[in-house]
Amino acid sequence: MSTPKPYKFLDDDEVNLTSMVREGISFPYLTKLSNYIHFNIDDWASYLHLSERTIQRYKKENKTFDPIYSEKIVMIELLYKKGIEVFGDENKFYAWMDYQSIPLGGVKPKELLDTAFGINMIRDELGRIEHGILA
Repeated sequence: MSTPKPYKFLDDDEVNLTSMVREGISFPYLTKLSNYIHFNIDDWASYLHLSERTIQRYKKENKTFDPIYSEKIVMIELLYKKGIEVFGDENKFYAWMDYQSIPLGGVKPKELLDTAFGINMIRDELGRIEHGILA
C-alpha cells in the first residue's frame, strides 16, 4: 500500500497566483486543500461569505469559484503555508489557530479568516512570532 503524497502548497509567485485566481479555483482543488488544513464546507461558507448550498452547487455543477472567492482561498492557503513554516509543525500551527490570541484582540486567529484584514493581521502576527517579537 502506498503512502499518500504530502500536500504541496502553492508557490508565492504572484504572477502565477494572479492567473490562477482569475481562472478560478476548482472544487476538487478546494477539497484537497480542505482535507489538508482540516476545513469543512461550513468553515468555507463562513470564510467566503457563501451559503453551504451555494458551495455545494459549485461542486454539483463542476464550476470554478469566482475570482473574488478564489483569491480568498489562495490567501488562506498561503497563510497556512506560512504558519506551518513558522511553527515548524502543522499540528502546532493548527492548535495556535484555535487558541485565543491577545495580540489579535482576544479572538482565535481562525475567526479572522473571513476578511482580508483579518488574514493580514494573522500574517503580521506570524511575522512577529518568526522574529521572536512576542506581545
